[in-house]
Amino acid sequence: MNRKYGYNSAFFSGGANVHDSSIWKKLSKVGRACEDLIRWKVGCILELAILFGHSLHIVVLLCIVLGIGLLNDFVPVDTRIQGKECWSFSFTKMANLQMTGILEKMTGKDKDYRYMATSDLLIELNREDFKADADLEIKLSNNVLQQLDDVAGDVSGLAVKCLVPLVKKVSETRVVEMTNKLCEKLLHGKDQHRDIASIALKTIVSEVTAMSLSQSILVTLSPQMIKGITSPGLNTEIKCECLDILCDVLHKFGNLMANDHEVLLNALLSQLNSNQATIRKKTVSCIASLAPSLSDDLLGEATVEVVQKLRSKGAKTEMIRTNIQMIGALSRAVGYRFGPHLGDTVPVLINYCTSASENDEELREYSLQALESFLLRCPRDIYSYCQDILHLTLDESANEYTDDEDASWKVRRAAAKCLAALIVSRPEVLAKLYEEACPKLIDRFKEREENVKMDVFNTFIELLRQTGNVTKGQIDMDGSRQVSVSVKNSTCVNIIHLNFTCSMSYPRWLLKQEVPKIVKSINRQLREKSIKTKVGAFSVLKELVVVLPDCLAEHIGSLIPGIEKALNALSSPVLSAVGERYYKVTAEALRVCGELVRVVRPNIQSFGFDFKPYVHPIYNAIMSRLTNQDQDQHISSIQEVKECAISCMGLVISTFGDNLKVELPVCLPVLVDRMGNEITRLTAVKAFAVIAASPLLIDLSCVLENVIAELTAFLRKANRALRQATLGTLNSLIVAYGDQIGSSAYEIIIVELSTLISDSDLHMAALALELCCTLMADRKSSPNVGLAVRNKVLSQALTLIKSPLLQGQALLALRNFFAALVYSANTSFESLLDSLLSSAKPSPQSGGVAKQALHSIAQCVAVLCLAAGDKKCSSTVDMLTDILEDDSSANSAKQHLALLCLGEIGRRKDLSMHANIETTIIESFQSPFEEIKSAASYALGNIAVGNLSKYLPFILDQIDNQQKKQYLLLHSLKEVIVRQSVDKAEFQDSSVEKILKLLFNYCESDEEGVRNVVAECLGKIALIEPAKLVPALKVRTTSPAAFTRATVVIAVKYSIVERPEKIDEIIYPEISSFLMLIKDHDRHVRRAAVLALSTFAHNKPNLIKGLLPELLPLLYDQTIVKQELIRTVDLGPFKHIVDDGLELRKAAFECVDTLLDGCLDQVNPSSFIVPYLKSGLDDHYDVKMPCHLILTKLAHKCPSAVLAVLDSLVEPLQKTINFKPKLDAVKQEVDRNEDMIRSALRAITSLNRISGGDCSLKFKNLMSEISKSPTLWDTFYSIRNE
Repeated sequence: MNRKYGYNSAFFSGGANVHDSSIWKKLSKVGRACEDLIRWKVGCILELAILFGHSLHIVVLLCIVLGIGLLNDFVPVDTRIQGKECWSFSFTKMANLQMTGILEKMTGKDKDYRYMATSDLLIELNREDFKADADLEIKLSNNVLQQLDDVAGDVSGLAVKCLVPLVKKVSETRVVEMTNKLCEKLLHGKDQHRDIASIALKTIVSEVTAMSLSQSILVTLSPQMIKGITSPGLNTEIKCECLDILCDVLHKFGNLMANDHEVLLNALLSQLNSNQATIRKKTVSCIASLAPSLSDDLLGEATVEVVQKLRSKGAKTEMIRTNIQMIGALSRAVGYRFGPHLGDTVPVLINYCTSASENDEELREYSLQALESFLLRCPRDIYSYCQDILHLTLDESANEYTDDEDASWKVRRAAAKCLAALIVSRPEVLAKLYEEACPKLIDRFKEREENVKMDVFNTFIELLRQTGNVTKGQIDMDGSRQVSVSVKNSTCVNIIHLNFTCSMSYPRWLLKQEVPKIVKSINRQLREKSIKTKVGAFSVLKELVVVLPDCLAEHIGSLIPGIEKALNALSSPVLSAVGERYYKVTAEALRVCGELVRVVRPNIQSFGFDFKPYVHPIYNAIMSRLTNQDQDQHISSIQEVKECAISCMGLVISTFGDNLKVELPVCLPVLVDRMGNEITRLTAVKAFAVIAASPLLIDLSCVLENVIAELTAFLRKANRALRQATLGTLNSLIVAYGDQIGSSAYEIIIVELSTLISDSDLHMAALALELCCTLMADRKSSPNVGLAVRNKVLSQALTLIKSPLLQGQALLALRNFFAALVYSANTSFESLLDSLLSSAKPSPQSGGVAKQALHSIAQCVAVLCLAAGDKKCSSTVDMLTDILEDDSSANSAKQHLALLCLGEIGRRKDLSMHANIETTIIESFQSPFEEIKSAASYALGNIAVGNLSKYLPFILDQIDNQQKKQYLLLHSLKEVIVRQSVDKAEFQDSSVEKILKLLFNYCESDEEGVRNVVAECLGKIALIEPAKLVPALKVRTTSPAAFTRATVVIAVKYSIVERPEKIDEIIYPEISSFLMLIKDHDRHVRRAAVLALSTFAHNKPNLIKGLLPELLPLLYDQTIVKQELIRTVDLGPFKHIVDDGLELRKAAFECVDTLLDGCLDQVNPSSFIVPYLKSGLDDHYDVKMPCHLILTKLAHKCPSAVLAVLDSLVEPLQKTINFKPKLDAVKQEVDRNEDMIRSALRAITSLNRISGGDCSLKFKNLMSEISKSPTLWDTFYSIRNE
């Protein structure tokens, strides 16, 4: 029963004191019929009694006051209020009682009482369980409004704070009523109450979130604000306050006021003519807040009216300034939506800039700021005016000073920022910017006004960054490399001339020509006294070497004095900061010290700079921090300082060790001691790795033994990072100091290494194997070391070699391990070979060995044979050949391994002394097992690499005569050609002719696999013999056979690699012949051309830049869905739609993605995003993924172009993230859809980072939708924090 009414039974079970018990005895005499309800009532009374000191007479008085008649509460059980409701009723009564007391004190005469009462009210209102009835709501709202007028400022300030929770705790009617009263105070109240009324109204507006309440408030608030703005009888202060409030209202609720937009706009536009500058300024902000929610028609009307005011003759100068500010504010507010009005606006602004008087700097400044906004937010529409704006900014930035009091620096600063906007938004005009803007920017480094100079530096840095973005991954074709190529005929001379001419328009080449001027100008700035100027100058140099890494090599001598002067000014405060008490300052100072060490002595052989004065000050500062024992008192807070000090000391010793010979016996033991501390041992290990790698060969004799012992123990630790660092440090120490380390220490290390070699951590295994090789290779290594390796490590290596995961560095380390093991004592070649071959045998537990493992074993066998010598190698080849010739052998795995081993050995060594080995291998082509036929093809090709003159004619002859084996033989030929191209070896002329004739015959093969092999072979031969191949390939671009045209284009794709090659110069003038096949009528040929273009863009973008204006429209056309390529296949019970153009569209978008990396200056993003990218975002899954990547890249590199069409991109993205797979969808479809949603959210995250994205209402709604979906929001949040 107690639970039913929900009261606290502690009052009746010992929780109450003596007074409580007496109260209960007196009240319990009342009739037992209503005992349950009475107990609940008493519980309420007792809580009140506790509040009032357990005084009986007060409790009785409370019963009378509150009307708690216990006997009168005797009612039928079924009509009683349930427990929770009773408690709520009880607490409401108590809250009302307490609130009444607070409200009474709020009206007192004593200021302190009023303040305390208002503070208590704020506390009560902030309680989550606070509730007020209708009467209390009225009292609360009236009292709070009354307190706003309190003469004491702190009381009225607290009253404003009370509005924040009050708006959420009272009914809509009360909020609207308070709003009306505050408006009345603002418009017609006393002057001293106006400010607080305005603040209160802004508070209410900011706290209202419910849609219905917002609309109710706007119905009354909007007309009154308009009245306050337009009424002629009101003073300026009232109008300013109304404009401020209306600005907040429009910013938050502008979309809800669509019916009032026209009235509001007309009212606000009229205020632009006000004689008061303050009113005009606030009106501009107010219209800017209204603009995003205006319709296009109203936005157009507003723009037209402002432009007409600008065009009107005889307008006052201050009015012109205001209207220009209005234009800029509109552009910033609505973004790309302002684009259609640029035709009317830009000429007017340019005219004002050019015709304004020299004394009217503000007018020119505002005009340039508006143009800057246009460039960033309307890049597509502003394009035709870019040249005029460029000339304008350059002219304005070059204006000199008139006197010390002028404000022309504002114009120059605005011009610099406008030019920066042009650089950022128009990457395609970068070459023109270098020709026209770069020299003038360099000249403006001498700017006298420091703030303007910083903007000039920033503008030049933007030019450098854009150059880096546009030319990322490009090869400098400045003529130097082409000239070094041997010139055999006039054609090559023409090619060189073409390349050199083309390179002269490249931004990187143009920047190189300006480097001497940049260095000269920067040198002047480094001699300035201002620290800010020096920082800006160094920032320019830093960005310059990022774009052109070697550009300062010839000028470093002229830069050294300025750098030295800066270092002298920098070193003293940095070293002082090392001793700071605040750990964050100390840690940063230590990091700067590390960079300082690298700067003053970048390499041991450096000359021209005396670093010795810096050595001991840096050492002493770091040593004092390294030995500071106070650090150990607060481990969690100063671990960062410890690690920085250790790292910095390691760097100091490795760099200055030859000048610290006396100090080494002191500081090295300290580092060893830090290795014993669990917190700092990882950093100390890395520090010793840096010291061991120093070319100074630092004397470590005083600590070497202890260091080796500590490191060996660390190999047993569970910390992966520690073990990894330990392996690297041990390797460096043994290489540098092996003659000072005993062999017994080697044996202990080997025992620990055996546990680290497994495929669970291939990186760790590679490091352990490399260390084993270092140990065995040491000239003082005893026979016991080799024996220890064989006993402890070999078994682990043989287990690792069977792993299908083995590859890369781990496989290379394993090969080196077996080669080193052959030379070590007590290890025979025969036993090692037998162990390797045995590892390929299938086991009952794990079954057969993986295919990748067989390749790993074969490589190790080949390395082992070559290391053992010719005799051992020859016997091994004979043994492997016998396996293949044994017809009775039914072990396919054994034959498979034998073929792979022969191939690996034959690639490294001539096997022609083994008679008929090629015949033996080719017989395996008839095996019923595909893996054996593939291995035989691989083996034959690799054996031919070892002796081309003997085996290549054999392969070519077999291709002609063995029709059934052609595919396998072509793969053998591919192995030969690929290996020759990698090794840069050449074929005999007769062989080339025969190979080409053979390959071209197979260009028209119906089998796609054969055509792909032929294309790769042709491409790799082109790398070896470009003069022969390029013309031959070009001739076949006009072949009537579509397969032939596609094959030669793919061949060109295979011939374009990242490294410089002879073919680059030869193919340059012929590229268009291949890439223009993108408009071929056959889709296979078009796709081949797209893939080739993508390869050029990735590996050699310089070669195709001149063709892109013609190629890009053709490429964009391939991204469109073509209905003629969509067909329906009738499968009986159902029909299946096949899109033959899907792969082509996917390849086209991937090509655009690649072009954005290396050819951004040739791509006009605005013309691509709509309609092509927009279409791709709503295409098939395979097309959407690359489109999301493109959109992410564009949002980062060309944000203004994306911002201009953001609204049109929202719908396909929204459709993607809201797509739900069918209920019966298989897991693969569900996973694919999740990947698609994540990809789309990644693109949305990039869009969300664009400054000005909030101008798009559709995008804001999309973000709101994502935030309301827990699943989408969690994914979005995780992507955002990556």
